[in-house]
Amino acid sequence: MNNPNLKADIIDNFVVPVCFEEIKILYEDEYLLAVNKPSGLLSLSGKNPMNKDSVHYRLVQQQPDIRLVHRLDFGTSGIMLLAKNKVMNANLTKQFQVRSVIKRYVSILAGEVVKSEGLIDLPIAKDSLLFPRLKICHQDGKSAKSHYKIMERLNEPSRTRVIFTPLTGRTHQLRIHSQAIGHPILGCDLYGTEKTQGMSTRLLLHALDITFAHPESQTRMTLTSPCPF
Repeated sequence: MNNPNLKADIIDNFVVPVCFEEIKILYEDEYLLAVNKPSGLLSLSGKNPMNKDSVHYRLVQQQPDIRLVHRLDFGTSGIMLLAKNKVMNANLTKQFQVRSVIKRYVSILAGEVVKSEGLIDLPIAKDSLLFPRLKICHQDGKSAKSHYKIMERLNEPSRTRVIFTPLTGRTHQLRIHSQAIGHPILGCDLYGTEKTQGMSTRLLLHALDITFAHPESQTRMTLTSPCPF
């Protein structure tokens, strides 16, 4: 892909269920749009013609020039930025490329994470034997770093609510890193166990907020999408 921040939803080999939830607008001006993406909705339409419904497809019906600045995985909910023209898109994309955009996610992990906060620094690579999964690979993987901080420890069953701040933007990064430290995200179909997948009807990963410079005024701003779980 031309823009490395547009992470593909690797989902074209099957038809996704219909998403009946609406996209909520969180912020809008003449330059950009911030929305809350529901879990179970593609960011961009898939190659499979049955997977046309997506954030981009819905919004482009009313705003033909709307452009995705980044994506969220199919199961992830939360805040997404879209640009209203080519110039604004280029500005925001550049901010992602130089890593001046700060994104935070809320997640619930299986089990009790012992350390109150930490940095997961584990490189990620494609897994040709288990497509569409990716894997931790120190030999060929690309650098991937995720900071986490515990918000709450939950019991019966043992779970941990955390805030993730990814310092890089690899595909499935938070899902793989959670698995790698022995605490997969609840509801994760690719990197969890049968037990942890069955503990939630959705992926418990939500894009909580995003901080960036407004592409026109250059004012630093933070936009938030309340966590639904």
